[in-house]
Amino acid sequence: MPSPSGPAPSGHTPACPDGGRTADRAPRADGARSAGYRAVFAVHEFRYVFAAHLLSSLGVVVCELALSVLVFRITASPLLSALTFALGLLPYAVGGTLLSAVADRCPARRVLVACDLLCALAAAGMVLPGTPVAALLALRCVLAAIAPVFAGTRAATLGETLGEGELFVLGRSVIRLVNQGAQLAGFAAGGLLLAAVSPRAVLALTAGTFLASALLLRLGTRTRPARGGEGRGALVGASLGGVRRLLADRRVRALLLLTWLPPAFVVVPEALLVPYSGLLGVGPAGTGLLLCSMPIGAVVAESLVGAFLGPRARARLTFPMGVFAVLPSLGFAARPYLGWAVLLLVLTGTGISYNFGVDRWFVAAVPEELLGQAMTVMQAGRMTVMGLAMGLAGVAAQWAPLRVVMPAAGVLGAVCVLAVISEVRRTAPGPDRASAGPVRRGGRGRRPGPKMRRA
Repeated sequence: MPSPSGPAPSGHTPACPDGGRTADRAPRADGARSAGYRAVFAVHEFRYVFAAHLLSSLGVVVCELALSVLVFRITASPLLSALTFALGLLPYAVGGTLLSAVADRCPARRVLVACDLLCALAAAGMVLPGTPVAALLALRCVLAAIAPVFAGTRAATLGETLGEGELFVLGRSVIRLVNQGAQLAGFAAGGLLLAAVSPRAVLALTAGTFLASALLLRLGTRTRPARGGEGRGALVGASLGGVRRLLADRRVRALLLLTWLPPAFVVVPEALLVPYSGLLGVGPAGTGLLLCSMPIGAVVAESLVGAFLGPRARARLTFPMGVFAVLPSLGFAARPYLGWAVLLLVLTGTGISYNFGVDRWFVAAVPEELLGQAMTVMQAGRMTVMGLAMGLAGVAAQWAPLRVVMPAAGVLGAVCVLAVISEVRRTAPGPDRASAGPVRRGGRGRRPGPKMRRA
């Protein structure tokens, strides 16, 4: 019996109808309110998705670090070494735009496993002795171009795996926690590994993490048909057409901007932490502490909000936390010393909790046949604007003091986020306009039916 093509509507619909089997059925939303993250991990299939994502996320972070060290050892060029990190963000736009239709035109498990295998091949190519630096950087671009397709497909599949809207939101929260935790653990593990073995040996290990992730997804997730049917015709044309259709929708466009803009301004002070630590004279230990502060704040806030607040309370936090995320950078105008700077960055990280509401509203606003592509575009756009913002922050810091550039991001960010919030409120459907809550649409031109998802 075919599974539903997107997140199940509110009611008693099981996560994955399977002819009567109930062992892996997702708990209902009211159970999610009482059990929190436990209800998400009670879903057998999600545990495999979680383990696979943990492995692949650690692989990406360790790969970035090892590749940066390898390129620096080969070239002795700080610019080329830093470029390995930049190339982890900018190609997102290519993969997220030109390949986004893959997420809906092909069965999800096939896409996820293929993406992991391609990443393993790219990492293995970096291991080969004598690989030119240009080829190493090109392989890094391949990893970055694949990433949004993988992330968008997985995000859309969570709706089929977890079923109810509340479980989907909590599942997305777990994925964000893995991302933040992998950033901390990956750099620590990568540093320890690089102290013991060569960068190429570390890259070989990352290829193994991608293979293990592919195996988990292949064995632990179910086969489901393509959400939009087995697509025909040019992939690039279908991808661009889907992107145009998404951006033409005023509601979807507003929610995409709300997803993209706060992170774009949040990364400005983060991108300048190394020169700022040099300005303070705190040394490598102080620099490491500054770099860890924002992910720590994000992990703590995400965990607490997901575990202890219900859906309505989290929805009410969306707008205040979206604005709050960009405000702590104003404190850098006073050139705070290490302790106060850490506090400002931790507070900035807590703003990640605004994603709970945005995730639910976005999934409700997107036609089901474009859900995978929409999630791909969301992820690709977020990473691209973050990469551009980091680059612009570096350019601005060449011409203005850090105590001016970092607070300026907070001022400009607050103005832009407030403007987007106003647009999200204006596009909120009918009776939910006051809370900007969602209405689930089954497709373009189709009126909402009786099984609309509710905030």
